[in-house]
Amino acid sequence: MLEKINIQTNCHKCLLNITDKIHSVLPKKSGICLIYVPHTTAGITINEGADKDVSIDIINHLQKLIPKNAQFLHIEGNSDAHIVSSLIGTSITVIVENGKILLGTWQKIFFVEFDGPRTRSVYIKFIEG
Repeated sequence: MLEKINIQTNCHKCLLNITDKIHSVLPKKSGICLIYVPHTTAGITINEGADKDVSIDIINHLQKLIPKNAQFLHIEGNSDAHIVSSLIGTSITVIVENGKILLGTWQKIFFVEFDGPRTRSVYIKFIEG
């Protein structure tokens, strides 16, 4: 099973909790699920979803680590977004049991925007097993 969800981001850099969107397309079966973002300036990650300040801290410190105004050669002006996307990654794999993603108590799945606002896609590939 392959599903695609679209996401409209309204931020330049942010984490968006997409856990419920992922759950909504999963079958009520057990297996593994690959979640993939086909963009070079976005990513996907699992992190704490209970305290929104964690997402803010992640973005703030990534911006300190890879500042937008560094001496980059890429002429589009978004090299920082490309680099951070490579660090965070564009896919995750999760275990699914009876249609539910096995996450820790505080964990959520986040789409990570590094160069928005934009319309983005997320692919969800469920493999029964």
